[in-house]
Amino acid sequence: MIPAPPPPATAPATGPVAGQMTLAIQRPRGRSPFLLVGERLVVRGTVSPFVAGQSVTVRFEEDGRRVATSRVRVLPGSNGTGRFRLGFSPRRAGVVQAAADHLATPALGAFTARAGSVRFVSTDMREGARGPGVWLLQSRLSALHYAVPISGVFDEATGQAMVAYRKLTGLARVPETDARMFGLLRRGAGGFHVRYRGDGRHVEADLAAQVLAEIEPGGRVRRIYTISSGKPSTPTVLGRFQVYMKTPGVNAKGMVDSNYFIRGYAIHGYPEVPTYAASHGCLRVPIPDAPAIYAWVRVGTPVDVYG
Repeated sequence: MIPAPPPPATAPATGPVAGQMTLAIQRPRGRSPFLLVGERLVVRGTVSPFVAGQSVTVRFEEDGRRVATSRVRVLPGSNGTGRFRLGFSPRRAGVVQAAADHLATPALGAFTARAGSVRFVSTDMREGARGPGVWLLQSRLSALHYAVPISGVFDEATGQAMVAYRKLTGLARVPETDARMFGLLRRGAGGFHVRYRGDGRHVEADLAAQVLAEIEPGGRVRRIYTISSGKPSTPTVLGRFQVYMKTPGVNAKGMVDSNYFIRGYAIHGYPEVPTYAASHGCLRVPIPDAPAIYAWVRVGTPVDVYG
């Protein structure tokens, strides 16, 4: 008996091809550390390999809570890859993160990608506000050397730093934020421009801007404060001076921690520090700032007054 021939060999079954995907955030204005509420966040993704007709699901989360989901068609890219993009504009402040899912198909398996997070901040903050947005505001001001706490609470000291920043950027001198101010802050605008770098460790008072800055050797700005100098009828003297006397505490005129640089003119704390020139000739600073300035300024420290 002749044995029956073996059955024909069958090709082994093949499953879906393993794919991969990347997802990245495209910032609208370079590598900004934050975006403003209302601005558009754009994510771009690539899929490999590309298969005609494929799509991905993109989801956005705010502070860990899903707020939007969209299905996006994948378009042909280069070198056998696919590409897609999608925009999203959050309505409130918080941390936004994006993720994309590619469901399994007969041709491709399932895979997922996540993008980094971006913080969106409110453009309108004033005294009493608190949270990550305030912390970010304070951090950016501190990086520019303004005297500001980093507490996440918009207090009076934060308002004074805000006023000093607005003075140097030509904005309305109010202790609050807005979209224009944040736009400048994000670009790094608002730094103090040292005029007398050769004076070593010294103080500069810019009367046009109504700010005072402590300057370290080499022209490095240490700290920036808001001031109120002499009003038109009793102007602050202009020139280059040196601190010749220091008196701690409160004197009979209500001056706090005074640093005298010529005759009776001094850098000192005072209860009233308007955003404009209003003193009798001295350089007034907010009382909470006076002890720190007093501790840094020494007898003999140069004081350059201009503007």
